[in-house]
Amino acid sequence: MTLVRIPSVKQVYECRAEETILAGMVRLGGKAIFVGCQNGGCGVCKIRVVSGEWRLSAPMSRAWVSIAEERDGEALACRVVPRSDMEIEVLGSLMKSPARIWDSSQSGFAPS
Repeated sequence: MTLVRIPSVKQVYECRAEETILAGMVRLGGKAIFVGCQNGGCGVCKIRVVSGEWRLSAPMSRAWVSIAEERDGEALACRVVPRSDMEIEVLGSLMKSPARIWDSSQSGFAPS
């Protein structure tokens, strides 16, 4: 098991082997990271890894995390599997994803 620390909300929790940091938080009833599609496509669970080693469990949408951002430690929590204890910063927002995907000025909802 690895520890995930989120200093901004004074939260520390354990992730099981091969578990994403979002899945570990949800399993334990945590609320520090926003939860959306859990498939790497909506961007609401965006984080910055401050310290620790990690890998991606599957691809993430480049609409939410560019290659440059990934190099700087940004990723989607639903895709990050820790390889060591980690410290993260939460960047995602529940308001970010819908505004970016949908254009509400159109009649009804339509992809922008």
